[in-house]
Amino acid sequence: MAMEVTQILLNAQSVDGSIRKHAEESLKQFQEQNLPAFLLSLSSELANNEKPVDSRKLAGLILKNALDAKEQHRKNELVQRWLSLDMGVKAQIKVYLLQTLSSPVNDARSTASQVIAKIAGIELPQKQWAELIGSLLSNIHELQPHVKQATIETLGYLCEEVSPQVVDQDQVNKILTAVVQGMNASEGSPDVRLAATRALYNALGFAQANFSNDMERDYIMRVVCEATLSPMVKIRQAAFECLVAISSTYYDKLASYMQDIFNITAKAVREDEEPVALQAIEFWSSICDEEIDILDEYGGDFTADSDIPCFYFIKQALPALVPMLLETLLKQEEDQDQDEGAWNLAMAGGTCLGLVARTVGDDIVPLVMPFIEENITKPDWRQREAATYAFGSILEGPSPDKLTPIVNVALNFMLTALMKDPNNHVKDTTAWTLGRIFEFLHGSTVETPIITQENCQQILTVLLQSMKDVPNVAEKACGALYFLAQGYEDGGPASPLSPYFQEIIQALLTVTHREDAGESRLRTAAYETLNEVVRCSTDETAPIVMQLVPVIMMELHQTLEVQKLSSDEREKQNELQGLLCGCLQVIIQKLGASETTKYAFLQYADQIMDLFLRVFACRNATVHEEAMLAIGALAYATGANFVKYMQGFYPYLEMGLQNFEEYQVCAITVGVVGDLCRALEDKILPFCDGIMTQLLKDLSSNQLHRSVKPPIFSCFGDIALAIGESFEKYLIYCMPMLQSAAELSAHAATADDEMLEYTNQLRNGILEAYSGILQGFKNSPKTQLLLPYAPHVLQFLDTLYNEKDMDDTVMKTAIGVLGDLADTLGSHAGPLINQSVSSKDFLEECLSSDDHLIKEAADWAKLAISRAIAG
Repeated sequence: MAMEVTQILLNAQSVDGSIRKHAEESLKQFQEQNLPAFLLSLSSELANNEKPVDSRKLAGLILKNALDAKEQHRKNELVQRWLSLDMGVKAQIKVYLLQTLSSPVNDARSTASQVIAKIAGIELPQKQWAELIGSLLSNIHELQPHVKQATIETLGYLCEEVSPQVVDQDQVNKILTAVVQGMNASEGSPDVRLAATRALYNALGFAQANFSNDMERDYIMRVVCEATLSPMVKIRQAAFECLVAISSTYYDKLASYMQDIFNITAKAVREDEEPVALQAIEFWSSICDEEIDILDEYGGDFTADSDIPCFYFIKQALPALVPMLLETLLKQEEDQDQDEGAWNLAMAGGTCLGLVARTVGDDIVPLVMPFIEENITKPDWRQREAATYAFGSILEGPSPDKLTPIVNVALNFMLTALMKDPNNHVKDTTAWTLGRIFEFLHGSTVETPIITQENCQQILTVLLQSMKDVPNVAEKACGALYFLAQGYEDGGPASPLSPYFQEIIQALLTVTHREDAGESRLRTAAYETLNEVVRCSTDETAPIVMQLVPVIMMELHQTLEVQKLSSDEREKQNELQGLLCGCLQVIIQKLGASETTKYAFLQYADQIMDLFLRVFACRNATVHEEAMLAIGALAYATGANFVKYMQGFYPYLEMGLQNFEEYQVCAITVGVVGDLCRALEDKILPFCDGIMTQLLKDLSSNQLHRSVKPPIFSCFGDIALAIGESFEKYLIYCMPMLQSAAELSAHAATADDEMLEYTNQLRNGILEAYSGILQGFKNSPKTQLLLPYAPHVLQFLDTLYNEKDMDDTVMKTAIGVLGDLADTLGSHAGPLINQSVSSKDFLEECLSSDDHLIKEAADWAKLAISRAIAG
């Protein structure tokens, strides 16, 4: 088989499709028939220096993919599969892999490094392959640079795959010593030095203890800073990447190094090649992120329990930092506005300037204004664009009091530039800046309005005119109009935009029909803006919104009529259908929300529903999401009458609930079930068996993304509220599920913020289920069916209270459930409630809460409990 494997691996990379397909089949067959032999022959291929590099690389890649996958459930399967392999086979594979680290072929070494790290990620947490780190460290003293380089690379990948808890501190120290020595300027081989610098990046999470020790930290910092001066550009870039990672991981340990780091970064930004300069700017952006987070969390006043104080590094660096960033704004690229993924020095500098403005607020304004005033009228477009970009970048952060007087002067100038500047870049940035002005300095919360009856017409004239400009400028003009409209979302009965409403809608529809609307996201931006203009419109323009309904319906109808499209056209078609469904959703919400327009609008409901059902017949996830959301809105608007559509819609509802792969569709469909429950109430009963079966299936599947599970629990509550005591037959299925989920979520091993946030969503979903079920059975002769579950519910509430890591939403729902329990079960539950911690300490805490929603729920719970206990 050995010769054959080589040939099959080479054939699998053939340009000839049929040879390739045949080879892939053979590999698949070999893997299915004899996995141990398959993995052994791959690792032997990878280790064999006689073999061609292409077959070795692919062998390593297939090995790596046999150990890891993107989807969590598939990854778990692969981990189990590896762990259950014969020990002898695994040992032989590892021998081959470690052997490959000394191969003269770079690609083979690098692939072996990654595979070793993947196996380590599986085995080290299981206390297996304990000798790995030791044997890698003994390689470090090899004289051959390529062996040293591969070993350090492996240590770096290993740190990426394994969590710090798995490696003991003694080994961590040895790994860091090896890596930092490899970074030293005295290291003769640039390849080793590069591998070591990249490895340090991955190992930083392991270095908590070392960064707490002044001597060790000084040493690491010195080596990193020295590496930023290496003659090799890749090493300099990797060293700055380390500094960026250090700035977020060890922010509180940086004070004594900041002056040096400023000098190094400033030199790199001014003189070094772009990839290095970008990372040097990223360091300061990262420091801003840290300080913004700290200041947000503590609102600026530090108490003894603040985790990390703010060191105000940005404030101290301002006088030198701002001029450095302003210089970068003049280094634009000619075509950056056309290229969506563009990222260059000027863009990085402007982004950082924006973060600096959010970090220090008003202090930045006097440092930037002279630059703007000096450059805004210069003949060179680069200077005008940089000045405009600088202005747009500092509009979020400083107070309206500080900015409003400047904006009032600048507004006219900007509007003129948007119409008359000969340069597209300048127009693009001007339209973006106007959007930022409207986003941050216009709206009901701003005391001095910058938009008045007088200038409103001029602003609109310019924006609507600008929508006819080239796509990238038109797209930014749509964005500015979006924020202009948003500023009036709660502006009372009259909006200054109302007189121009018809004109605005017409202009946006015209943009969606432009030949070039596919460029620069222009069509999408036009629909997003149209939706916002409709959403923020007032009653007086409702008749115009009503006229929009048949127009958008007709457009959706036309997209459904087109036959025989190429795959590229089909994709564009799907995107357009999604945008049109989204637009209809907003219109339905708007017209359905007011009694005066609802009845006139409902004459279209049958036709709209028909269109949506036709959209479902096209197989495309994004379009299904948008159509589902729109149907949810339609159900809300039509209320109980929606029942006439259920027969036709139910198969698609079920299809959405079964869609594990595109879990967003599944999550949205679960939300729509909630909308249907509220609209149809007990008329949803005939469909509940199917819906409940599917929801229970979803919950017990390990393939469904975890984020869909909390809304499914809430959905049980919606169904119980809608059908009341008819929910009885589902209790034996859903209560045990709620119970086990409650136990899991009460004591969550919340290692990180993201996990805690998810756990709280899960808790909230479970509590909403309990709340809906309890309220659904209220005043029913069958309430006693819930009594056996009451002790568990109370125990869940007590545990949550004792864990002390609920967020406000969970707290409000939890105290609400306590009230529902008392309210529905009354005196039957009185004694139980009396014994619980929740009815005393937890209730007390909620009654004295600053959050009025929590307090309100607690007042109600207190009343319900006193009735239950008295009863």
